[in-house]
Amino acid sequence: MHHRLAAALAALLCAASGLAQAQDRTGDTATPAPPRLIVTVVVDQFSANLFNQYRSRWTAGLRRLSDEGLVSTNGYQTHGLTETCPGHSTVLTGMHPAQTGIPSNDWIDPATGEEVYCLAAPRNTLAHGRNSDNGPVGPDNIRASSLGDWLKAQRPDARVFAVSGKDRGAINLAGHHPDGAFWFTDGFGLTTYVEPGQDAARRLAPVDAFNRAFRRRQADAPHAWTYTRPQCRALEADWTIRGDVLHSRVPPARDKFDASPSLDEETLKAAAYLIDSQNLGQGPTTDLLGVSLSATDRIGHAYGSQGPEMCEQMHRLDAALGEFLTRLEAVSGGVILVLTADHGGSDFVERLAQRGYPHAHRISSTPLAEINADLQARFRLDAAPLQSGSSGLIVADGGQRRLPEPLRGEIIAAALPQLRVMPDIVFAEARDTLLTAPLPDSLQPEMLTLEQRMRLSAVDERSSDIIMVRAPNVTGGGRVGGNIAGHGTPWDYDRRVPIVFWKPQGTGQERFLPIRTIDIAPTLAAVVDIASPVVEGHALPLWD
Repeated sequence: MHHRLAAALAALLCAASGLAQAQDRTGDTATPAPPRLIVTVVVDQFSANLFNQYRSRWTAGLRRLSDEGLVSTNGYQTHGLTETCPGHSTVLTGMHPAQTGIPSNDWIDPATGEEVYCLAAPRNTLAHGRNSDNGPVGPDNIRASSLGDWLKAQRPDARVFAVSGKDRGAINLAGHHPDGAFWFTDGFGLTTYVEPGQDAARRLAPVDAFNRAFRRRQADAPHAWTYTRPQCRALEADWTIRGDVLHSRVPPARDKFDASPSLDEETLKAAAYLIDSQNLGQGPTTDLLGVSLSATDRIGHAYGSQGPEMCEQMHRLDAALGEFLTRLEAVSGGVILVLTADHGGSDFVERLAQRGYPHAHRISSTPLAEINADLQARFRLDAAPLQSGSSGLIVADGGQRRLPEPLRGEIIAAALPQLRVMPDIVFAEARDTLLTAPLPDSLQPEMLTLEQRMRLSAVDERSSDIIMVRAPNVTGGGRVGGNIAGHGTPWDYDRRVPIVFWKPQGTGQERFLPIRTIDIAPTLAAVVDIASPVVEGHALPLWD
């Protein structure tokens, strides 16, 4: 375990002991019993814009959450590099990515030039016996403790599980010592990571029966993505994207289970299965279940957010969540659910431009190539020194290994003035300079400057050498059959997310002032009456 994390958990146990002693002395019994189950639902790439766009059209689960929940449509991921791994890392830690140590989905190891996945854990294996997806993974790279860790430290009988379409969704929500963190892998069902000395079969045992039933369902009746709403069919159209044509319709040309509404439906079935098979919410203390729903993100990347594909996804997600909420109402120990997103997203720029946003376009690679050619000649290098990194540019040799000092610093100093006048670039700064600034106060997330937003994402040795920001609705790359739309920017269409707290028989309430995803963990800790370490978020008052 990371030494800072171990120290934090030790301090947490001391704080919890003091809290319990104080409660014993006062004999206070007026506080209602906390719910026996916390459910945290993260919908990947679920912007506040998308939530508001479909809010009046839902009829099932998302409608219930909207009508019966405590709704904040001005929720924020406060940081600037809005990707899946860092966004998930904020939800149950109460900390910014700069503190969780997860700046992006991946980064370049400056010593080796190798790409490092955010949750890479080379010492581990995967329980299904194949080195698939992102390879061996685990929570090792996460530098902050989370709500599940706090529960485990203070209430050893607590059960902590998470399930997702993606490994980074499950592992971030589960924390460092869960009873299980599961995600879907092709041709198998749910898998998990196995640490040295652990038994793979035992690690998979909680979902073994689910996997058998899942594989039977896939064999007997493969998923079908068809129209269920005429208003979705009306959105069909053809779009030319970088010379290729996207035939936007349902089912899409490359219809796959893990990029369709079926992925979320099966994930919610798995969540309900865990509640039933593990008796979550039925024990003497509070249990935690994390649920990360990945289909909205994969559909948004492949088809954008304003076509028939996303329309059908929104309605099928609504229906699946309706069934899940009905299951939660039967939890006898009581339940509280929070729904949010790891980041937002935008539509593909070709459709945006046609619909009134003429500035939306794909950036040209020519200006950067010209700067690279100048720097290579000026410093007499064998290769272009500015290479793509997850959050900007790394300064490296042809093998993506970090150039030595003082050469690296000299190249950065020479590159920054040229990068700052590039078309469509509105911010460029050296990571090392950015890290000299203290972490900003994020209580008013909509007021943070670009520099402050990017500071909340910056991590030494993991963030890129030069951190850059493109103008709004300007993107790079993209191809039909791959990703044509995305996220990752510090602009509010990527930062603003819904945050909804719900409980059975709760009273609906709307709150318009901004809150942050980092406020979720301390709020839930207060609800279930456990101590939290010092975190950046703060506990919100919920229902009166």
